Amino acid sequence: MALFRRQSVRVELLIAGLGNPGSEYAFTRHNAGQMVVDELARRHGFARAKRGFDGRYGAGVIAGRQVGMLVPTTYMNLSGKSVAGALRSLGLAPAQLLVMHDHIDLPFGRLRLAEGGGSGGHNGLKSINGLIGPEYCRLRIGVSRPPSTAPDVVADYVLDHFAEPKAEVEALIERAADAAELWVREGAAAAQHQL
Repeated sequence: MALFRRQSVRVELLIAGLGNPGSEYAFTRHNAGQMVVDELARRHGFARAKRGFDGRYGAGVIAGRQVGMLVPTTYMNLSGKSVAGALRSLGLAPAQLLVMHDHIDLPFGRLRLAEGGGSGGHNGLKSINGLIGPEYCRLRIGVSRPPSTAPDVVADYVLDHFAEPKAEVEALIERAADAAELWVREGAAAAQHQL
C-alpha cells in the first residue's frame, strides 16, 4: 500500500479513507476509501506512512493547503477510534474532516458528497458518528447493491473484490480523488454543487 510518512506539520484539513487492514482486503469494495487515499498520496508525492492514530498518517500539501491523510488500521467497525484520535490530536473540528467510504446505495461509478447525516448502515460511519457526531463531510463511492440486503449477503458483497473491469475501478478511484481535491480547494458547499 503506497502511503505517506507522519510529519509534525500543522494541518488545516483531514482526509480519512476507510477500509480493513490486511492484504486479503486490498482492492475490495469496502476498501474503496483507502484506495482513494493511496491515489491522492501518489498524486501529491506524500512520503511513506508511519503508524499514528491507530492507522497510517501523513501530512502534505494539496491545492496549496496543508492536509493530513489517514488510513485507519483498525477494522472497519472501529474506524471511529482512529479518526476521533486524529482529530483530537490535530486540534481539528469535525467540519474539517472528509471521510471517504464505499456506498451500496449508489450505482457503481457514482459519487456523492454530503455534509452530516446518518450512517446508512455503514459500520465505519456508525463508529465515527458514535465518537464525534455526524457533522463531517463524507464522500460516498458507489459500489452498487448486492442481490439481497440480508446482513450476511451485504457483508460478503462489500468484502469481495470489485466485479467491474480493473480499468473502470481505477477510473472511479481517480474521479473520487478529483472530488477530494475539489473539497480541499473549494470547500464542501462548492464541491457538492459541482458533483
